[in-house]
Amino acid sequence: MGQVKNSPAVPEQDYQYIDTHEALEAFVRQAHKADIIALDIEGDSMFHYQEKVCLIQMAANGQTVVIDPLMVKDLTSIKPMLENADIPKVIHGADYDIRSIYRDFGITIANLFDTQLASMYMGWSETSLEAVVARHFGVELDKKYQKKNWSRRPLPDEMVAYAASDVTYLIPLAFHLTRELDQLGRLQWVTEECRLLCGVRPAKNNDGPMFLKFKGAGRLEPGQLAVLEALLQMRNAIARQKDRPLFKVISNAALKKIALAMPTSLNQLKASRVLSDKQYDMYAKAVMEAVRNARRMPKDQLPVYPRQRSPRVPRKVPARVKTLRAWRDAKAEELDLNAALLLNRALIKAIAIENPATTTALAKVDGIHQWQVDAFGDAIIDTLQ
Repeated sequence: MGQVKNSPAVPEQDYQYIDTHEALEAFVRQAHKADIIALDIEGDSMFHYQEKVCLIQMAANGQTVVIDPLMVKDLTSIKPMLENADIPKVIHGADYDIRSIYRDFGITIANLFDTQLASMYMGWSETSLEAVVARHFGVELDKKYQKKNWSRRPLPDEMVAYAASDVTYLIPLAFHLTRELDQLGRLQWVTEECRLLCGVRPAKNNDGPMFLKFKGAGRLEPGQLAVLEALLQMRNAIARQKDRPLFKVISNAALKKIALAMPTSLNQLKASRVLSDKQYDMYAKAVMEAVRNARRMPKDQLPVYPRQRSPRVPRKVPARVKTLRAWRDAKAEELDLNAALLLNRALIKAIAIENPATTTALAKVDGIHQWQVDAFGDAIIDTLQ
């Protein structure tokens, strides 16, 4: 993990709150020579329609800072540091951070070590930051501010201190995990997974129906699907206008129940008790307007959930899937790992369809990673044979 050779001690909880460009520049001048950087962010997805990064916490060269991007608008100066592949970046549960930082600032992360991912490949069932810090350092992190509104200004000192504490243990934790993974022969597995994780990006908005991203929409009839789409569009407009998260307007579960019932009157909607009294007072008329408009849609214009026909597969594929899954499960139990970390369901099916006869052919199967070929390639081929 980078060029740092000595495992650092856990630093004292001391931090600098950065809310000016000058202070940020001073930190960057010191941190760009760091051997390793710990990183975390706080967002406001629980409180606003359009989520944004509200704080960036970093630890480098024994210094911890909490950067306020709502006050320091230009974060260009930290871009070279975070994109420098010679400096390892330690993040716990990096997927969200990487997507958010790229979305808001166009900054990518290079040379990642994800301590949560590393904990999973250690075989631990509890991999939250508080769980792994307690396991390694015997310290209980206080998570009482986890769901607070990080976009409020000014932030109370205790919330800033809480945010800073999230990076306090990351660098020492990374060294512990690196050493333990190396001893188990799994460090290369995590290294490759982290490299691939650096490439995740936020989902792109498209112009297709909103129901395509709604869980369970594929089981609805066309008329119900039309109602669901109208409700989703209605909720989105309200959430945008009020600057509130979608779930704080009306939940997905409530929208699905309304779409299934397709109520014909306000009284029927109220009797269903799908909406709370407050929601009914605020949104009932808009809900019924959306439902009525959808019900008026001509039958030949009703939406149909797109179905992708599964390609025909050779008759022997199911048997191969069963055999591979049995091998995978036995190996996962032997290694005390979550079986999906070795081979997930989609990859097992892809391997079964391709039926590679050599590890070279196995390495070409879509979705397989090199560490899986190196560690288990011969066993997979033998299992298929």
